Amino acid sequence: MIQKNNFTLIDPQTGNLAFKLYHLENDNPFDHIQRLNYYSLIWIQKGNGALKADFSEYDFDENMLLSFSPYQPFMISDKSSISGVVIHFHPDFFCIHKHHSEVACHGVLFNNIYNSPMVQVEEKASVSFEMVIEQCKDEMKKTALAQYELLISYLKIFLITASRLKTEQQSELQKEPTNAEEPFILQNLKNYIETHYKTKHSASEYANMLAITPKALTRLTKAHFNKTLTDLISERIIIEAKRELYLTNKTVKEIAYELGYNDEYYFSRFFKKNVDVSPQLYRETVGFDRASNI
Repeated sequence: MIQKNNFTLIDPQTGNLAFKLYHLENDNPFDHIQRLNYYSLIWIQKGNGALKADFSEYDFDENMLLSFSPYQPFMISDKSSISGVVIHFHPDFFCIHKHHSEVACHGVLFNNIYNSPMVQVEEKASVSFEMVIEQCKDEMKKTALAQYELLISYLKIFLITASRLKTEQQSELQKEPTNAEEPFILQNLKNYIETHYKTKHSASEYANMLAITPKALTRLTKAHFNKTLTDLISERIIIEAKRELYLTNKTVKEIAYELGYNDEYYFSRFFKKNVDVSPQLYRETVGFDRASNI
């Protein structure tokens, strides 16, 4: 794969990728399942196709930004040649969990189990993105004082712009008469999952709380979120497990217990089934709180 204008920073302490920016030119390196140990932002500027992410499938057109968390499975099938820009960054370079109050992209661009990982890039945002990308490339062409800090500042601008755009588009979508708002029962479901995901892991438990059959509730979640109820519960547990593995030094056994699993090995199998790596390997490759000085 030839990558035009490939700009890469390697973490001198670990030897792993810290930050990478490159251009796609009628090329698709994501045509098979990806499980990358860093965050990915893929701006499709030209072309269209289909995206598989987690348990769902989506169609995309040009000027679409796709965003993925570490080890989130995704694959892009292009129907016409795609061109665009790719940004990868490791949590040790910039961790969205630690800096949520600054960029507010956690739960918007990343780790949102109810919405697609895509946002339409409008003309105004496109200009902002292009400017930030050029600034990043200029900075990476030289080795200067506080290079990491300046690149993180540019990355924050990119993330904030994208998060605002996605939030605006979701609000507008809800206002459209052709797009009925989520049924009240699903709003309650989201609240219940957020409140009880550590103690209630089965679809039937949530269905009972909402006085609806599990089959009927799953039909609703599939129609509105493109996922089954079991998928939603599993994803929410995994998001918290990843956060704990990165931000704390708790043992896997402690994390499992806090998430409602008395059997550490059952939890590890559940984690590996969803993430494709063990909790320990996730911690080793994504990192453990080494970004505390950023």
